[in-house]
Amino acid sequence: MALTYEEMTPLQKAAVALVAFGPEVSAHVLKGLPEQDLEKITIEIANLRDVPHEVEEKVIEECYQIFMARQYITQGGIDFAQQILEKAVGSAKAHEIMSRLESSLQSTGFSLLKDIDPKQLTSFLQNEHPQTISLILTQLSPQHAASVLSELTPELQAEVSLRIATMEKIAPEIIHEIEQTLSGHFENSASSAMSTSGGAKAIAEILNLTDSTAEKNILQSLEAEDPELAAEVKNMMFVFDDIVLLDDRSVQRLLKEVETKDLAIALKAASEDVKAKIFANVSERVAVMIREEMEFMGPTRLSDVEAAQGRIVENVRRLEEEGQIIIAGRGGKDDVIV
Repeated sequence: MALTYEEMTPLQKAAVALVAFGPEVSAHVLKGLPEQDLEKITIEIANLRDVPHEVEEKVIEECYQIFMARQYITQGGIDFAQQILEKAVGSAKAHEIMSRLESSLQSTGFSLLKDIDPKQLTSFLQNEHPQTISLILTQLSPQHAASVLSELTPELQAEVSLRIATMEKIAPEIIHEIEQTLSGHFENSASSAMSTSGGAKAIAEILNLTDSTAEKNILQSLEAEDPELAAEVKNMMFVFDDIVLLDDRSVQRLLKEVETKDLAIALKAASEDVKAKIFANVSERVAVMIREEMEFMGPTRLSDVEAAQGRIVENVRRLEEEGQIIIAGRGGKDDVIV
């Protein structure tokens, strides 16, 4: 039996929209979803049957209205968005759209930190318990968290980083209590029942953007405290696909350290952006050799590809430590880009 628009769940509407938008757009959207949500939406897409054209049009129209509402909010605030939507789709529909966006529009004690200068925020945090500082940093963007982390004392840097890397789910009431403190200090109101998680990935993202002095101090302390955790964090700090972050000169320097066979194996499962970056920095003759090697070896085990990529990543880390290459977004305060 065909679906009707009125009977559809939000998840079914999302599945219909993704199919309608096509594989390229859908793939881009799915990449940003948490694993749990990705599984749900994938199952829903697989189960789609007999979606009438008029239903598909209504779903796309609804998506468009929500996207436009977000744009109106960005341009002139909630009231402006409400007025524009009322003129476009009527009062009732405008209220329905704004209600759906309500949860994402609520200001929180953490969200107001995004505009706070890192030095000012560090001054506020430096006397807090390291666990509280850790939790707050996991709520900031990696760039903002990196700036704050760099301002802390070396001892606090190490302690906070370890706590982020080992952090698990936090009780909503604790989050709420910290948000109230933040709201009171920065003269704003907030409410939330969210939970947070840290882990090796969280601290790796932050360290990728931290200046090199702070990064080395933190990694050394992590290694002394928990060698396995330190290794896990290092593995997440730069992955093979991050080669696109290297400037051309750095890519050329890296390739001098890499065997053609390793490069060919590594590129078997690389993104198109990485392949383009590599081939743009080798001669036409070398590019032909690499492509021929890739074709000649045929199907390759994923474990072999990952091992080859790992060896190349090790070279990247070593060359960066030696100051021979530059990774975009990394470096200390004395770095000059010309």
